Amino acid sequence: MSQTNITIRMDRELKQQAEKLFSELGLNMTTAITMFTKTAVREQRIPFELRIPEPKTNFSKLSVAEIDSELDKGYQEYLKGESIPAEHVFAEMHKKYGE
Repeated sequence: MSQTNITIRMDRELKQQAEKLFSELGLNMTTAITMFTKTAVREQRIPFELRIPEPKTNFSKLSVAEIDSELDKGYQEYLKGESIPAEHVFAEMHKKYGE
């Protein structure tokens, strides 16, 4: 069977985490990606469940007291400097994704 090269792009930190995990499993990145691809072809599906995750907090199911508690948590994070101003988030999004 002849071989070919592929090039993929991914976040550097994600790649490092994956390489560490695969190494602990006795694999390298090429072997792990080949295993994924062979399984997908053999089973004719993505070999894991794809779904939209539940939001961390579903505000529609919270009482007024629970909503107040969640808002207070956010405010406390802000006071400790653990939050990012919205304008910084939007600026990063514009840099990364354009308008």
